[in-house]
Amino acid sequence: MHIIAVMSDCLDDLTLRLREFANKRDWEQFHTPKNLTMALVGEAGELAAEMQWLTPSESAALTADHKQRVCDEMADVLNYLVRLADVLDVDLIEAAAHKNDRNEHRFPSTAGP
Repeated sequence: MHIIAVMSDCLDDLTLRLREFANKRDWEQFHTPKNLTMALVGEAGELAAEMQWLTPSESAALTADHKQRVCDEMADVLNYLVRLADVLDVDLIEAAAHKNDRNEHRFPSTAGP
């Protein structure tokens, strides 16, 4: 199976899980695009705070405890992004592929063929 299809299936599973989680708690009323965007930005800030004062070498060699905190914040960022995409009916894999295509055109490779 093509890697994009596998990734898409995984995102679909995560989307359904997050949708059901919100539904069972009656949170859809709060999951507006604005609120989800604000939550996403907040979680990205928490992720940044975990790295803020580290040197480049420290950030590349996290302790197990620190790496777990970073992983938790990365998961929060992903979950809010996936939830926002669901609410706005955006296919993240397709959107990323289109954006990457545009970036490849805007920023041509300086390496050989």
